[in-house]
Amino acid sequence: MNLHLDQRLRLQLLRVVNALDTHGSLLKASAALGVSQPALTKSLKDIESITGLRLFERHARGVRATSAGQVMVRASHRILAELHRTEEELASIDKPDSDLAALGALPVAAAGIMPAALALLRQRQPNTKVRLEQGSTAQLLPLLAAGQIDLIVGRIYDPMAPDDFEREPLWLEPMALIGRYDHPIFALPAITRADINRYDLALPNVSQRIGMEIEHIVVQLAQDVRPVFRSSSHGFIRETLLSSDTLSIMPSLLVLGDLHRGYLRGAPIPVPTQPRRAGITYRKGRPLPAAALAFADALRTYIREIEDQGLVTITERDTQPGVA
Repeated sequence: MNLHLDQRLRLQLLRVVNALDTHGSLLKASAALGVSQPALTKSLKDIESITGLRLFERHARGVRATSAGQVMVRASHRILAELHRTEEELASIDKPDSDLAALGALPVAAAGIMPAALALLRQRQPNTKVRLEQGSTAQLLPLLAAGQIDLIVGRIYDPMAPDDFEREPLWLEPMALIGRYDHPIFALPAITRADINRYDLALPNVSQRIGMEIEHIVVQLAQDVRPVFRSSSHGFIRETLLSSDTLSIMPSLLVLGDLHRGYLRGAPIPVPTQPRRAGITYRKGRPLPAAALAFADALRTYIREIEDQGLVTITERDTQPGVA
């Protein structure tokens, strides 16, 4: 079957597919595109006529892509992302010393590693521009696949099945017991489970992947541990720690800035914990742009700096990201 999509498919139709997938509603998609709902419906019928397949089906809350629609959604993401990147590159032609690094970061990396790594990049290459997307692994991998970002920084999770991504571990990010710098527990010669159980805990919400790991640690600490606060807001947890004797269990890199500034303090947890590999994820067989390679080099430098402070353990490989 040859549909001659390269001759028949217009970019506006791909924008329609993308908008319907993003908003899940004819009304919201038409508003986002600045067209009337009848015009959007006609465009959807046009692309379904071209493909000969039904791409979206209605349900009580709006529309969702069919199996064929999901194929077109992925194609629209890739093509529109490539055009966006082309537009950015063309816009920078009159500035030959500038370049763009399109980066993704998981929450722990975004809060702890990225600010200093990006500052170092700016020192080395002042004209480099950065576009940063923060999200979960599930949210960022489709952006990486579509070419909207060059790489992802943060915790590395092994895939359930082989995929098109290269995962390069660079460091281990430890879980730690976190409290305000002058918390009385840090004056003890050795912190025990019983010591921790004397204080309330403020923990990330267990619906998050980090929260699930922390919950396992809490179970090992004791059955009567008192996690009276659970929140998806790291800002709320931070303020709770700074203003009380409450403790938390989290990756130390999540509050790296506060550890550096002396507001918070960390200590090892007196139970076994699993190594938490973190590093860079990028697409196999697709060399990284120069700006992304420069960022990766700055990231490596910064990781070495904080390793000297005992905050991470390097697990670096010999190969450079995006280089065969």
